[in-house]
Amino acid sequence: MATINTNSGAMTALQNLNATNLELQKTQSRINSGLAVASAKDNGGVFAVAQKMRADVEGYQAVSQSIDLGMSTVDVSLAAGEAVSDLLVELKEKALAASDSSLDTASRSALNEDFKALRDQIGTIVSNADFNGTNLINGTVSSISALANSDGSNSIRISDENLSLGGAVVTLAATASFASAGDASTIVTTIETSLDNLNQSLARLGTGSKALDVHKGFVGKLSDALEKGIGNLVDADLAAESAKLQSLQVKQQLGVQALSIANSAPSTALSFFR
Repeated sequence: MATINTNSGAMTALQNLNATNLELQKTQSRINSGLAVASAKDNGGVFAVAQKMRADVEGYQAVSQSIDLGMSTVDVSLAAGEAVSDLLVELKEKALAASDSSLDTASRSALNEDFKALRDQIGTIVSNADFNGTNLINGTVSSISALANSDGSNSIRISDENLSLGGAVVTLAATASFASAGDASTIVTTIETSLDNLNQSLARLGTGSKALDVHKGFVGKLSDALEKGIGNLVDADLAAESAKLQSLQVKQQLGVQALSIANSAPSTALSFFR
């Protein structure tokens, strides 16, 4: 039936052209952004999962920064502890030399002055072994913690090791000195005990630093896996989208031609009245 009031063919052609234009718009958006799911409108469920994973990735970046801070603090403490250990070895040498009963008073006095200078250097090292305001070896803090997971519910704790003179680890008194061979001999024993204690403290600090280092590596791998998972969920396959774009462009051109043909159909009614 030929009619000029209702053109069903044009309506159908227009609907198909509009659908093609919508698909073309989606494809162009995916190519521009590189994302198949750029917003909740594209796919609400996938977008929600991807956003949760993105939050975890950002959380693990904070975890990595926290671990770096903890590692730096512990490493400074380790460096200071090793310096203290070296000084104790030198102090033992001075005290052992002074324990020689055949040594004259002047020589022992000279050794004692060297001993006191080295002793005081231990205090200087311990008091200055801080990183970002935190000192793990002078008794000012009981421990430090680093974040272990993305929501902050777990942490890695490193206990302090107080290396101050006259403490539980370095038992050598802050005022230790010798005036006789007997005093020096007693100090040698004290220093040997301090060295044994210090070796254990350094081992604990080293273990803590290693634990932080291992966990940082794990966090890095976990973050990379999450990034890959997000990409699998939301990234667009640009090769496929490129092929689809060309197909839709051809389809769009054909749709325009089909609509043009359909729109010209009512004009055939004029031939009936010639």
